[in-house]
Order: sequence, then C-alpha cells, then structure tokens
Amino acid sequence: MPDGRRIVARHELPGLDDAALRAARAFDLMVVAARDVGNQRWLRFLEPLPDRLRDDDPVALRRTARRCRSAFGPNDSVLDALPTEVGVPAMRAIDDLIRVLARLEAAGGRLDPAQ
Repeated sequence: MPDGRRIVARHELPGLDDAALRAARAFDLMVVAARDVGNQRWLRFLEPLPDRLRDDDPVALRRTARRCRSAFGPNDSVLDALPTEVGVPAMRAIDDLIRVLARLEAAGGRLDPAQ
C-alpha cells in the first residue's frame, strides 16, 4: 500500500482461516443442494459465496459473512427451500465465522489497518 500499511492476511489471525474454510465447505454443499432441487433463485445467491469465503481478505470476509447469514432470514430463508441437513450446518458454520470475527475485533485485532 502506498501509505505503508499492510492488510493483515487471514491466516495470521487466530482461527479465522479455519472458520472461513469450514463455512466455504458448508456453502459448497448448499450450492449443490440448490442445483439438485432446481432452485435457481437460491443458486444465483449462493454460487459466488464459497469462493469468496475461501479467498476474501479479513475486511471483505466480514461483509461476505454477513451476506451469507442473510440467507437465513426470519421471513425469507434458504432453510425453507433446501434440505435441513445442509442448511443447518451451513448456518452454524457461518455463525461460527461471525463469532471468530467478533472475537478478533473485541480483542483489539484490527481487520482493517485503515481504521
């Protein structure tokens, strides 16, 4: 970066990479399930998420995690459209990732050096 700050790599933050990769694997299964049941709406929503969970830097990962969690809304939920056996583990995995992000931020870990 021109001002000398560097973006922290996610593997440098305790537990972040593992939680993100677990969530990515769970969302891979959600994509397969959406394809299997022919639900194009959820397939379009879910398809880009596993790669983003694998590749995003910590700042972008926070946004991606929130987007993933929005799939489990109270009024419109992917759990209503896809099998529970893939939906519930994905919801738990994304909740775990959000908890890891929150813990890191609460412990003074800065995900964004520009903050």
